[in-house]
Amino acid sequence: MTKHLYKNLEKELKNHFLDYLLLFTAGIFFLILFNIFRGQKEIEFFVLVSFALFYIVWGIYHHIISGTLHLKTVVEYILIAFIVIFLLKIIILP
Repeated sequence: MTKHLYKNLEKELKNHFLDYLLLFTAGIFFLILFNIFRGQKEIEFFVLVSFALFYIVWGIYHHIISGTLHLKTVVEYILIAFIVIFLLKIIILP
């Protein structure tokens, strides 16, 4: 099972390297912004929501390019984004 997972991840990264590079770079950028605005609750929340919206748009774009876009995939990206916002709002931004 681990071999199968590794092979799929390797294939996905090879076929969509620029997509994942964009996601990784945006994640680093948003972490830097989050660190720069530490202590400013409204701006931190705005940065967090901005990254969540970017993640949703990135996911939709990625699946359009792959030809695998389905409604349940879009809902999954939205739910993951909102769960992350909710958890970080509770844990980091009380």
